[in-house]
Amino acid sequence: MLRALSLTQRLTIFFTVLAAAVVFGLGWVFIQATARHFVDLDRGTLQDKQHLIEDIVRSANSIEDTKWRLNEALSHHHDLYVVVKDARSDVLYQSRGFQSPGLLQPAIPSTAGEAGLRLRHWASEGREYRAIGFQVTPAYDKSGALDVLAAIDTEHHEHFLAELRRTLLLYALLAVAVSGLLGWLAAHQGLAPLRAMRARAAAVSGHQFNERMPVAAVPIEMADLAAELNGMLDRLRDDYRRLAEFSSDLAHELRTPISNLLTQTQVALSTKRDAPTYFNILASNAEELERMARMVADMLFLAKAERGMPLPNRERFSAAQEIQALLDFYDAVAEEKGIRLSVTGDGEIDGDRLMFRRAVSNLLSNAVRHGDPGSPVTVVIVASEAGVSISVANTSNDIDPTALPRLFDRFFRGDPSRAHPASEGAGLGLSITKAIVEAHGGDIAATSRDRMVQMVMRFPRSADVA
Repeated sequence: MLRALSLTQRLTIFFTVLAAAVVFGLGWVFIQATARHFVDLDRGTLQDKQHLIEDIVRSANSIEDTKWRLNEALSHHHDLYVVVKDARSDVLYQSRGFQSPGLLQPAIPSTAGEAGLRLRHWASEGREYRAIGFQVTPAYDKSGALDVLAAIDTEHHEHFLAELRRTLLLYALLAVAVSGLLGWLAAHQGLAPLRAMRARAAAVSGHQFNERMPVAAVPIEMADLAAELNGMLDRLRDDYRRLAEFSSDLAHELRTPISNLLTQTQVALSTKRDAPTYFNILASNAEELERMARMVADMLFLAKAERGMPLPNRERFSAAQEIQALLDFYDAVAEEKGIRLSVTGDGEIDGDRLMFRRAVSNLLSNAVRHGDPGSPVTVVIVASEAGVSISVANTSNDIDPTALPRLFDRFFRGDPSRAHPASEGAGLGLSITKAIVEAHGGDIAATSRDRMVQMVMRFPRSADVA
């Protein structure tokens, strides 16, 4: 049931219940203390009457003198009732209208008092009494002691306690109601920053990412939450921007091959042509389709990498052996431009062999494609305690420093002066290389100075990967 209540309502209920427990608890303690105070007052009053009766009995000269003195001393006391009996149970004195329940009867409940004094409680004809029983020996007759029962009618005490209970009950109900209202106001005002945060969060949309939570204007307890939400909004904004850029770049990249395919197909269908012409058109279309297929496969690979791509076949292998195999493959392409390929150093990498080859292959492909004719492409492998670093360097035009941070973005192409239209790719190679290196727990960076372009991949010795 509490799940259906708002946080304000839950806090209000909790505060109200707590206030009720405190107020009613204090009221109960006060009632009990008052009742004990009345018991102490009655005990003191009865002790005084006990001393008075003992003085009268011990100073009397005879039974008649005792009766007379008791009547004179006790008959005018309101709510005081006394019964005095001699050893033969003859009544020497009894207050008017008072029916004694009997002296020292076990049926009368009692509580221990001070100095051995026992207060006895009983109810009779709708009235409640508190009494003490004691014995006193008269001076004129040492052979027998008198039994005395002195009682006080506690009606006025009970009436006061009843009124006190009603007053405290009304006060407690009013206090709980006011406490509940104040609790609601406190919870409502205390949660106002959350409502402000909710309003700002509601204003966030795909076109509006500028709203931020008021970290400085919220209580300390909510500041961390506001800061985390702001961080989340920053990440969402960056992801949304990258997604928008990716969608735009993807549409731009796919538009050209689709347009080529559509144009060639429409031209081919416009007039009847011979078989060799149709063959050439189909071959051209196949090239465009292969390019689109590679682009789609690369995009799927990058999408998996962004979701945390695991290593399919993790093993330990020699980086130099794998790179040498790739250099043998690129030798034919490099010879056409007079580029010399070489590798130095070695180190063991803990990762996926095929993914590693693909990452290095992308770097070698870029180096051969953009390298100056007759220049070297060198691969240097350095092993250290931290891991293995692999640098691929080639001689080429310097890259604009402002473009270096974006080299590994999807569909990004560098300086137009470095473009080779005949062999230009889709702009996903370096993005895939970065995804592979990060999947191995490493990182990649690019530098360009003095006509030397260098790509450095760093693999940790023990990759911490999913």
